Amino acid sequence: MRNPSGALPKTIAVVRIATSAFFLLFGEYKVFRSEFTHGGFEQYLQGFIQNGAVSFYRPVLANLVLPHAVFFGYVVGVMELFIGMCLLLGIWVRPASVLGALHMLSLTLATWWEPGPGIPVWNYFVAELHHLPLLFLFIIFFVADAGREWGLDGRHTQATRRR
Repeated sequence: MRNPSGALPKTIAVVRIATSAFFLLFGEYKVFRSEFTHGGFEQYLQGFIQNGAVSFYRPVLANLVLPHAVFFGYVVGVMELFIGMCLLLGIWVRPASVLGALHMLSLTLATWWEPGPGIPVWNYFVAELHHLPLLFLFIIFFVADAGREWGLDGRHTQATRRR
């Protein structure tokens, strides 16, 4: 799987680090500013429940998440900060990638029907262009074990081999 020149692992590492910046910004906004956690997240949830969520996901959002919107708003923010730090430092990249993929899947399920009824199916995929590419990146980071190149996961692996 390794490229002889090492270009592929380095490219994935650069993309991993660049992706971390998004999640650090997303998480910072949610955790350290009250607009999201105290009102904003609840408004998003109500829109998802009314317009965007797939049918089997609506009850989860309405009955579990919405009544505890402030708590889950902080959970989302902390999770995004965790993902961002893991990607930046290259530590626990595989678990963070699983968490990130689940987060993107959750957002996709929450927003899938936002384009509206009777729209050609390709429009739903276009509407998800801010979730699906990140989902695919998390899959790549997991499969490639992206923390091994320029990350602490790689240092841990090297230390374990030396023993």
